Amino acid sequence: MADIGVFPSLAGLAWSVTKTPTFQTRIQRAVSGRELRALDYPYPLWQFTLVFDLLRDNPAAGYDELRTLMGFFMLCQGAFGTFLFRDPSDDQVAGQQIGVGNASTTVFQLQRAMGATLPGGGFLEPIVAPNLVTAVYLDGITQSPGSYGVDPNTGLVTFSTAPGSGLIITADYSYYFRCRFIDDSYAFENFMFQLWQLKKLTFISVRS
Repeated sequence: MADIGVFPSLAGLAWSVTKTPTFQTRIQRAVSGRELRALDYPYPLWQFTLVFDLLRDNPAAGYDELRTLMGFFMLCQGAFGTFLFRDPSDDQVAGQQIGVGNASTTVFQLQRAMGATLPGGGFLEPIVAPNLVTAVYLDGITQSPGSYGVDPNTGLVTFSTAPGSGLIITADYSYYFRCRFIDDSYAFENFMFQLWQLKKLTFISVRS
């Protein structure tokens, strides 16, 4: 199923925005107190909560944030459809390592490091919804865009020729979060003539 589109950037978005990385762990505890833990998924799902203090409803004057947001929600049919969300605080990387060549592998996954100064280079998370890949490098040397392709639905970078053994593959790119709404209904409040608000809009990232 194709993404509906990019979540609209609207005036009236209030502070604060909440962003929650979530894992899911199954825990079985023996009578001795020892635990057996199983991780259901190795990468977090990101939950976002937005608040819109002001959504104008005056299309004749060119202000239609209410209908834009409502219409986008209806295009998604609630929690059914997926869309792309650009988080202004977390939407691009530069010089991000995505692999090391071995002279046989041609496909590499875009990824970003969270906390690069932490042990092991931080937490590496796949990027599955790239926006714009501006450059790919082999040992710091910029590669011709014709020598590789990027799948916008998976974030896989495919080279026409496998990078040589030991070559460090890095990239500069921007990205989205692929998300769906958490609920099938949200309450829009008309608090003044042609002025509305939405006190809580929640959505969560999804993986194909």
